[in-house]
Order: sequence, then C-alpha cells, then structure tokens
Amino acid sequence: MEPIIIVLIILVVLVFIALIKTIQVIPQASAAIVERFGRYTRTLNAGLNIVVPFIDSIRNRIDLREQVVPFPPQPVITQDNLVVNIDTVIYYQVTDARAATYEVASYIQAIEQLTVTTLRNIIGGMDLERTLTSREEINAALRGVLDEATGKWGIRVNRVELKAIEPPTSIQDSMEKQMRADRDKRAAILTAEGTRQAAILTAEGEKQSQILRAEGEAKAAALRAEGEAQAIRTVFESIHAGDPDQKLLSYQYLQMLPKIAEGDANKLWIVPSEIGDALKGLSGAFGNFGSMGGGSGGGSNSSGNGGANTDRREKPAID
Repeated sequence: MEPIIIVLIILVVLVFIALIKTIQVIPQASAAIVERFGRYTRTLNAGLNIVVPFIDSIRNRIDLREQVVPFPPQPVITQDNLVVNIDTVIYYQVTDARAATYEVASYIQAIEQLTVTTLRNIIGGMDLERTLTSREEINAALRGVLDEATGKWGIRVNRVELKAIEPPTSIQDSMEKQMRADRDKRAAILTAEGTRQAAILTAEGEKQSQILRAEGEAKAAALRAEGEAQAIRTVFESIHAGDPDQKLLSYQYLQMLPKIAEGDANKLWIVPSEIGDALKGLSGAFGNFGSMGGGSGGGSNSSGNGGANTDRREKPAID
C-alpha cells in the first residue's frame, strides 16, 4: 500500500505543478513571450492565459510602460576641439515585445551606445557656444535618430533630454569671468541711464519751477503795479476833489523834511531849492493870519501881540 500512496502523492504534486504552469496571469501593461521547444509561439497579453505545461515556457516578461533611463556623462568633442561631458535621459516605450526580445540582445545597452555615437556626430558639428545654447536642437536631432534606429527593435523613443552639459574647468572659469564682466557692464549702463534720467527729470523740474515762479512774480508785479496805480489814481482824485492851494502844499512839504533827514547814516543833507518857495508861501499864510488878528485888536501893538500869539499856536504844528 505504501508504494501506491507514494505514487498518488507524486501524481497529485505533478498535477498541481501542471496546473500552475498551465495558468499564467499577466499583469496590466505587461507582455510575456511564449516558446515551445525553444521556438517563439505567441505573445501573452495582460490577463489570464492558458499554456501547455512542460511544453510551452515563458521566455521573457516585458514591461510595456514608458521607461526612463539616465545615462552616465559621456565625453564629446566639439567643433572647436573642446571636450564636454553630456548627461542624457531617454524616455522610451516597448511597442513590440517579440522584436524587443529577438531583434536585439539588450535594447538598453543598444540605446545607450547609439545615444553616445549620435551625440558625438551632432556635437562634432557645433562649437561650444552653440552647444550650450542649442539644447532643443540637439534633443530633436537625437530623438529623430534614436527613434528611427530603435523602430525595428520594437522600441519607440518618446523624448530625449540633455540633463547637463559640462565644459572643462578652465572654460567654465573663463565663462564665469565673461558673465561677470557682462553683468558689471549692464549694471554700469543701467546706473548711467538712471543718473541721466534723474538729471533730465531734475532739470525739467527746475525748469517748470522757474517758469511757475516767473509767472507768479509777473502776476504779482502786475497786481502790485495795478494796486499802486489805483492808489495814485485815488489820491490824485482826492486831491483834485479837495482843490488844495499853494499854502497847503507848502505846509505838507515842510512836514516831509524831517522824514527826509531820518537815519543814522545821513551825514550830508541837501536842501532843495524849492524850500524857499515853500517858506515864502507859508510865511505869507502866517502874515495874512496875523493881519486878520490885528484888525480885530485895533492897533499895531495888538497886531504884534496877535502875531506872537499866532506863532505860539502854530509852533507845535511846525515842529
């Protein structure tokens, strides 16, 4: 009985293994290559698949999602004989699992070597300055070559990016000095432009200020002259309305003489010739006033006394 039990156990195990090998579950966005006796039979897609156990075998499982592969820096010589190190990143996707399995031994290594050779061809026709400023052009040219070459491998190159372009250290120092000089130049130009603009604005402001000040002074002078003219006109009209005689004018002239002599710096006082006429007119006025007083007193003595009294009354006014 024991050998029969052992055989049954072996059969159960074989059946279980056969079931496991018969049922193949492929994840989403994946594919599997099936070989029968070492020859390609079919490609298993995502889902539940049935294969012949012990006859069919899974050769390779391939991820159909887009892959990102960074490549290490590669030394490339430019047209002006400078060595630059370029880091590249490739975005690719497997579109044909069978071709990716049988058309190339290792498509990752093949893409890397193809990228290096294509970069050398592209960068070899550019100088350093153009290489540093033409990343989009290099990416487009590199992608076109890679996509065309990897098509027969069942690979589609979606994007190619240059992650870094590193020139030699001496060139980097020279570029840094040049950039610093350019920045200093731009700063000096901007400073000069700012100073020039500030000077222009200051001059414009001073010009406008002087114009406004001159206009204000002109208006003030015009108003002042108009006021003085109006004052003179008013005084003139008042004088003509009062009809003054020579005596009043002589008296006013004598009142102005002390004001002419005011001031500590007046060492010399010139008496105008018109003062004689003024004194004559004033003495005539006092004489007439004295004659009027004498006639009322009745004698020469009375007239003299009256004249003395008149002098005493008018003296404070003269002083």
